[in-house]
Amino acid sequence: MGPLITVTQLAASPERYRICDVRWDLTDPAIGRATYEAGHIPGAVFVDLDEDLAGPAGAKGRHPLPPLTDFAATLGRLGITPETRVVAYDDAAGRLAARLWWMLRAIGHGQAQVLDGGYQAWVDEGCDIGIGNVTPEPARYPVPSSFSGVAGSDRVLDRSLIDARSPDRYRGDHEPVDPKAGHIPGAHNVPTSENLDESGRFLDPVALAELYSQFPDDVVVSCGSGVTACHDALAMVVAGRELPDVYVGSFSEWSRLDLPVVTGDRP
Repeated sequence: MGPLITVTQLAASPERYRICDVRWDLTDPAIGRATYEAGHIPGAVFVDLDEDLAGPAGAKGRHPLPPLTDFAATLGRLGITPETRVVAYDDAAGRLAARLWWMLRAIGHGQAQVLDGGYQAWVDEGCDIGIGNVTPEPARYPVPSSFSGVAGSDRVLDRSLIDARSPDRYRGDHEPVDPKAGHIPGAHNVPTSENLDESGRFLDPVALAELYSQFPDDVVVSCGSGVTACHDALAMVVAGRELPDVYVGSFSEWSRLDLPVVTGDRP
């Protein structure tokens, strides 16, 4: 199963999948649910980034991983079992949906995909829309033993590091949410926009392989809070590479630890 699914593929047999709507906005976290209720892919369940895909914000960053028991309970509430095929989508070209995809991959759930082009692609292709809430039949998901592929702040300076944030935040031109502006020393900027074509779909595997060819196999991906980093991780898997480690705390943890930062275009 590839990491992406097209609208055509999903629309052909949506009943085969647990479809998860992961829409969210940094400036208004509540807007995700409201947008979902106003219109979503039929059968999709809403997944709250803050409540379902992260633990409480604090010293570990704005979106630390939730306890494994909590994540297993969330998956069960969403009607997901280890055998469920999961498709995640958003309205941000996969930048948010990739977090659920990566978390599933990190617990060994290989049957997970991101809808290429997201909700806008679904609408643009004239597919049906559902409204209101979908409440799935609960299931049981066994508590995983761990999240694999997680890098900590104590190791990122020893490895090649990617920062998936926009260039202006990478440079430190401004910082809307974290204590410092700039980036982790040595981090190379590969903004998520570089993974996409003009329509908001992922570039082909050859182009993505070229984009990431400068980085070694043990590269770590980061961002502001460990969410959009997963988009770069997804792009690397689309390119045919192994899933890279993610620094989940990312710059939100790094800056809260008052560690050195760099400003400007250079790593």
